[in-house]
Amino acid sequence: MSDCKAKILLLEDDASLGLLLSEELELDGYSVSRAGAVQEACRLLNAETPDLVVSDLRLPDGDGLELLKTAQAEGHSLPFIIITAFGTVDQAVEALKAGADDFLTKPLSTDHLRLKIRRLLTQADLTRQLQQFLAHTGTEETLGLIGEHASMVKLRSEIRQIARSEAAVLICGESGTGKELVARAIHRASERSCGSFVAVNCAGIPGELMESEFFGHEAGAFTGARQARKGLFAEAHGGTLLLDEIGEMPLALQAKLLRVLQEGMVKPVGSDQEEPVDVRILAATHVDLLKAVREGSFREDLYYRLETLSLRIPALRERGDDVDLLAMHFLREAARRHQRGFLKLSEVSSRTLMDYPFPGNVRELSSAIERAVTFCDGDTIQPDHLPERIRKRQGGATTPKTAHSPDTIAQWPTLEKLQQDYVREVMQAVNGNKRRAAQILGINRRTLYRWLAAGEYGGETINEDTSSITANTKEPRGEV
Repeated sequence: MSDCKAKILLLEDDASLGLLLSEELELDGYSVSRAGAVQEACRLLNAETPDLVVSDLRLPDGDGLELLKTAQAEGHSLPFIIITAFGTVDQAVEALKAGADDFLTKPLSTDHLRLKIRRLLTQADLTRQLQQFLAHTGTEETLGLIGEHASMVKLRSEIRQIARSEAAVLICGESGTGKELVARAIHRASERSCGSFVAVNCAGIPGELMESEFFGHEAGAFTGARQARKGLFAEAHGGTLLLDEIGEMPLALQAKLLRVLQEGMVKPVGSDQEEPVDVRILAATHVDLLKAVREGSFREDLYYRLETLSLRIPALRERGDDVDLLAMHFLREAARRHQRGFLKLSEVSSRTLMDYPFPGNVRELSSAIERAVTFCDGDTIQPDHLPERIRKRQGGATTPKTAHSPDTIAQWPTLEKLQQDYVREVMQAVNGNKRRAAQILGINRRTLYRWLAAGEYGGETINEDTSSITANTKEPRGEV
């Protein structure tokens, strides 16, 4: 769901605070239903089915935890935030154990609340998407490939088209992107799905044994060959053979592979007879094969034979919110392997993963989640459970170079100075209309009021006394 369509149930018995919060949330595009008591909130819960609940802890006819337990008993699974002016550690623990997603105390930062709401709604939406993917993992719709980014939607479409062909396929992508998963998806979607799928890493076979491994050998063909052995092509007969890291294949063997592609025949080592094989070849690589062709380490004719049908798998850093989807999938799988109960990512952990560039791609993310589950004693993955390189973004970002000397840089204005100048210009352009200025700046009115109140933007001092808040004269504040 998009945030602009999300429905929020606000349970707050303080009428002025409830009005202020509902107006702030409605400015963000949410649909807000207000209640001042638990009984009224329960009625709205069933009548309107909100996407998220924000509830005070102490209420005239009970407390917010009663609403939470009622929602759970009636099968409502939705994000729940508890707020109170009487926060204690014990209350926080009780609320979180009961299933609340967050616990905030008054005075309440509306910026912080809005951030929490946006994050929880996004995470809930991703969880629903993940459940949909898991419900039909491996079926025609997803092909067993988790991801909703446009690049993954395009990839699945290309796989379905390629699966209808019998031609060889070249699968390109960085290490850890899931090239073998894509190869298996092609096999499952093809008419060869009932046949064998055989995968071999060309980089893992010694050069002198490659020909025997691929084509088999006769007894006595070489020292140690005591009996005949069929090769990988024969094992994959009627199915699919994946040649992973094909760029590591020696030139001599590349020539024989090209003959197999053209003639459909293999000759075991030590034999004078060729044998027919019915195999579809999929090749995968993380290197630039065209560059290898120019350098003479890969045959040009084989490259163009494979390149006719090619797929590129996007790097994880290019896939946006798929990081969250995959993290939750790996978390679910790791929890099952470790025989753990329900585990979830904290908001900070999720944001940390989203901010990391993942040079090792999906494989690195899977490893990070496995480590986190191993070191997590509770039910929530915190940043400390993640690898240090991810927490500190080691190996991810590099410091940009500049041609300016230190003396020149020292003369540049600071970001704070640029911001002050820009806000002044916007305020002048809209003739002091704060609502319009906030829209142009992309901030909430309350944030603009706070900036102007600081006296650094050329605006008048803003009276932040909320004792006279009304529906028509509310002045937003940083804390309420």
